[in-house]
Amino acid sequence: MSEVNENIRRIRERVAAAAARAGRDPAGVRLMAVTKTVSDERIREAIGAGIEIIGENYVQEAKRKIELMGKSVEWHLIGHLQTNKAKVAVRLFDMIHSVNRLSLAEEINRRAAAAGTVCKILVEVNLGGEESKSGAAPDEAPGLIRTIAAWMPNLAIQGLMTMAPWYDDPEKARPCFAGLRALRDRILAENIPNVSMGELSMGMTDDFEVAVEEGATLVRIGRAIFGERHA
Repeated sequence: MSEVNENIRRIRERVAAAAARAGRDPAGVRLMAVTKTVSDERIREAIGAGIEIIGENYVQEAKRKIELMGKSVEWHLIGHLQTNKAKVAVRLFDMIHSVNRLSLAEEINRRAAAAGTVCKILVEVNLGGEESKSGAAPDEAPGLIRTIAAWMPNLAIQGLMTMAPWYDDPEKARPCFAGLRALRDRILAENIPNVSMGELSMGMTDDFEVAVEEGATLVRIGRAIFGERHA
């Protein structure tokens, strides 16, 4: 068994254990392999080991990989999206996790309409309040979602995404993940037409078990699968 294959097996075991602690079905948590700077060979290893979702940070890097490897798996954009890359992004990705402002949503909607497609999106929320991280403020996210749902028919809201601050103790990230789940519940209670809140994209290598305990449906794992980045 390859290193990548073994790493994925161990992560799935840890996800299952975390889900069990929270009384959740592990099948409700999907594992995304984050492949920024990862070689094509190792990405293929991950796909061969059962990975069904690839997360990319940059549109151009993803474009090359998708053209090379095809769409046998889902490709998700998890990094910051500039409006001038929206035209390409709507054609490449199965889901965009980083919709964080109205102007970006408007541009993605316009480009999706021109392409004759409906783009699945997550609204990114900055729960940690860090200036270095993008994301809508928690009190602004519901209004952004209401506006998208009412006026942008080529966007399909699937849920929320957040990046917790880095802590040496993953327990310290728990309030961030619990906060995203609580925000999801508040939005659900509004019964906004054309909005699904089925996805909570949260948790990475250092804190994914806590995220699963707090309701994550998508965990974004790079280093624990592929090792430290060398570029």
